[in-house]
Amino acid sequence: MSLVFRRAALGMSLIAGLSACVPTTPPQGTGPVLPAAATAPLEKNTAMYLGTSDNGFSVPTVPVEKVPDEFERQEVEYVSNQPVGTIIINPGAKHLYFITGANKAIRYGVSVGKAGFEWSGEANVTNRKPWPTWTPPKEMIERKPELSKWENGQPGGPTNPLGARALYLTTNGRDYGYRIHGTPDWWSIGKNASSGCIRMINQDVMDLYNRVPDGAKVVVLNRDGSMPTGLKLPPPQPKKKQPTPVARPAVATVDQEATVTPVAGTVAPGATTQPPVAALPGVAVDNGTTSVPAAVTAPVATTQPSVPVVPPETTAPAAMPMPVVDPSPVVTPPAATTTAPVCPVPLVNGLCPQG
Repeated sequence: MSLVFRRAALGMSLIAGLSACVPTTPPQGTGPVLPAAATAPLEKNTAMYLGTSDNGFSVPTVPVEKVPDEFERQEVEYVSNQPVGTIIINPGAKHLYFITGANKAIRYGVSVGKAGFEWSGEANVTNRKPWPTWTPPKEMIERKPELSKWENGQPGGPTNPLGARALYLTTNGRDYGYRIHGTPDWWSIGKNASSGCIRMINQDVMDLYNRVPDGAKVVVLNRDGSMPTGLKLPPPQPKKKQPTPVARPAVATVDQEATVTPVAGTVAPGATTQPPVAALPGVAVDNGTTSVPAAVTAPVATTQPSVPVVPPETTAPAAMPMPVVDPSPVVTPPAATTTAPVCPVPLVNGLCPQG
């Protein structure tokens, strides 16, 4: 055998040995195996988003030309060791896979939790409802007070946020409020837009609803696409701050029933001066209060007009001379009176005849 031939045979055997260390198909049932990336789609039907009528409600047509190809429902090759009927959600790629067989799945486009609402872990489908009632949680109402009108539940219908179907998820028997549901906002698919729920186009969630059995397993991968090792929930959302009330300045108030003691020598405006009353210990004064002074108060003397006192060293001004008054009374003589003569004979025509 030539040297060249021996070297070629040795190289071929080395390549065969190395390829045996990297199996092309992961063994099934030998432990957790990360889902492989989906390959080229196997089937695609653009007529599946036409409008339809369902349970008395109208499901409008979705403009498929506006939905990116990667978010349209389609059958794909998907490597996984999960049993048929399992749902696997990849939040980073915004894809939901429903396992239909060995390395095969139906892929749907979804919308996942926005920043601060992401979660990962395993759950089970414990309930399914068509056109479900939506009741916003208290935490959501605190963030959006306008939703308080639905605190007792919004009936199902075309405008209901849960859309045409809802799959209710629980982990270890506990409901954390997460759902896989439809949405009338088909344009939100492929985005981080929800509060942790998984949104689907209404026509897609109706298709998934008919395929998923009760109790189906749901796996929500980590953000990087790796398998979760446990349930990881988002931190509690901060409550909306309430406006701080503005402190108003204190307003002084007057106690109308309080007894006000005026300063000596002053009278309050509008007050009626009363004669002072001597207060005795323990004696009630007729003003609604009881006065208990330490000692008996002597009656207050009535104020009399005081006569100005001239200091000794001050010289009084000289007295002004007073006018002399005549003590004799002034007698005014009576006015003179004229006495008419007496007529000795009878008057004629009121006159005394002459002669």
